[in-house]
Amino acid sequence: MTTAPRPHRTPAAAPRPLTLGLWTAQVLLFLVFVGGGVWKLATPAAELAQVFPWVGQTPPALLHTTSVLDILGGLGVLLPALTRIRPGLTVAAALGCTALQASAIVFHLSRGETDVAFNAVLLTLAAFVAWGRHTGAPLAPRV
Repeated sequence: MTTAPRPHRTPAAAPRPLTLGLWTAQVLLFLVFVGGGVWKLATPAAELAQVFPWVGQTPPALLHTTSVLDILGGLGVLLPALTRIRPGLTVAAALGCTALQASAIVFHLSRGETDVAFNAVLLTLAAFVAWGRHTGAPLAPRV
C-alpha cells in the first residue's frame, strides 16, 4: 500500500515586526561577526594586542580560531536564510554564535575583564535569531 506524498507545508506568516526584527538582527550579526573576524585575521597581532590585551597573552591559535568561527557564524546567520537554501542552518549558526559569545563572556570574566556588555548584546541577538528562525518566523526552504 502506498500513501500519497504530503504537500510541502509553508510556515504561517509571522507578524511583520518580528520578521523585520529578525532580518535586522541577522544583518547586524553578519556585519559584526564577518567584519570583526576578517579584521582580526588581517590585522597584525601586535596591533590587535593594543586593542585587546588578551591577544598578546594567549596562543595565536585562539585568535585565529575565534576569527574563523566569527566569519563562519556571521555567514551562517544570514546566507542560508537569504538564499532559502537549507534555512535551518541559520538556526544552527545562531546557536553557534550564542555559544561563542557565552564562551567569550566566561573567558573575559575569568581574566578579570568585566566589560562584557558587547558580548552580552551579541549573545542576546544571536539567541533571538535562533528562537525566531526556529519558532517565531521560520523560513521555508526554496523548492
